Amino acid sequence: MLRYQTIKDKAYRVLDLTSLSLDEFEQMVEPFETAFVQHMQQWTMEGKPRTGRRYSQYANCPLPTPEDRLLFILSYLKVAHLQVAHGALFDMSQSNANKWLHVLLVVLHQTLLDLGDAPARHLVALAQRLADLRQAEQPTEQASSPATPLFITMAANGRSRALRTPMSKKRIIAVRKSAIQ
Repeated sequence: MLRYQTIKDKAYRVLDLTSLSLDEFEQMVEPFETAFVQHMQQWTMEGKPRTGRRYSQYANCPLPTPEDRLLFILSYLKVAHLQVAHGALFDMSQSNANKWLHVLLVVLHQTLLDLGDAPARHLVALAQRLADLRQAEQPTEQASSPATPLFITMAANGRSRALRTPMSKKRIIAVRKSAIQ
């Protein structure tokens, strides 16, 4: 059974499973847990509005810690294997893994929105985000330096010094220089 406590001493394992360094992972745990609690106060695990009792974590929860929940969803998104296999990795059934995935995907999206790191879904939103980033960087740059271009290109070089491959005009086949001489 995969748990964060068993792999946290191996930073490479966290990186392999989530694409986040150990520090990045730990920085994301608190906002993720906040979003999770807010979501669970309003919704049940089945996706229905919570009306009767409030959310409380039960004793035999398959993902008992915030770190385990974050590891569960990030490793699923990176590896993207079958829910059956992912459930087995975290010691739960496929149906239970499916419920957790649906809840935690919404929570992860809300966390990324709260942190301002959610991906742009439209080209207009991406352009606006890039413009905002440039405006935020301009006061720190010197007035004389030009704005950094989005794409960097290299200047054209002179003619290559590599030997040209001669072509046989009859059949348009490349031939070696030693074969011609």
